[in-house]
Amino acid sequence: MQWIDTHCHLDAAEFLEENRPLAPVVRAQAAIKGVAHCVIPAVQVANFDSVRTLAQRFGDSYCLGIHPLYVRQTDPDDLLLLKAALQANGADPRLVAVGEIGLDYFVPELTRSPLKEKQEHFYREQLRLARQFGLPVVLHVRRSADRLLKHLRDLGQSGPGWSGIAHAFNGSEAQAHAFIKLGFKLGFGGAVTFERALQLRHLARTLPLESIVLETDAPDIPPHWLYTTAQDRLAGAVQGRNEPGELPRIAAVVAQLRGMTVEALAQATTHNACQALPRLSGLLRLKR
Repeated sequence: MQWIDTHCHLDAAEFLEENRPLAPVVRAQAAIKGVAHCVIPAVQVANFDSVRTLAQRFGDSYCLGIHPLYVRQTDPDDLLLLKAALQANGADPRLVAVGEIGLDYFVPELTRSPLKEKQEHFYREQLRLARQFGLPVVLHVRRSADRLLKHLRDLGQSGPGWSGIAHAFNGSEAQAHAFIKLGFKLGFGGAVTFERALQLRHLARTLPLESIVLETDAPDIPPHWLYTTAQDRLAGAVQGRNEPGELPRIAAVVAQLRGMTVEALAQATTHNACQALPRLSGLLRLKR
């Protein structure tokens, strides 16, 4: 079996210990557990080089984009820098998408002017860049599915359809099918392991198998076996760090929900990831 972690922030500060990078060890441990490939998305211009370097070092892939949570500290020149980076790396087979981009209406500050309009502007402009360079998109979706869909429909009326991944999807069934209709796969990760996540587990169980990909969003969104409540943290407990090596265990939960073998799920989600991010197919062949 081989697994693809379609969303993993291996360059995050959580993978540093006393300024010593832990990513090589973390990635090697994931490989031992069958994680054949990780997609490492950028979140701001400042980490474009780091995600590219890690992808090349580990034989993985990367995305370039500006995350909505980082829009507050960006300026318009960052879009020009993103365009230049996409142009400079356009022939790199390890560049698989524009991402992580999107909208975030969970953070109150981002729902008010001027940041609400600013993040929507950055989202639309990055969609246009994805169109220009013929790349899929990796979407950040947090209380923003309907607005994300609106812009996708507005900008997708001419030309080819969209492709990519709605990462860490946690919307309604209607929204899920709307993203699928537009050409997206939906990312499922650690949140689906919580028994109280009834709607999410329903989606993981009932959506068409061909619409699902797997992810960790490491070091974020830990599965239930790593999660520590706020009360426990106040008492001194340490929050468990999510890692790409948790993906097979997360996948086992999804397989159980769907009543299928983990082997069949691995095969299907690997195929789905390669459909969402077509350059992955060539990279996986290189590893064989």
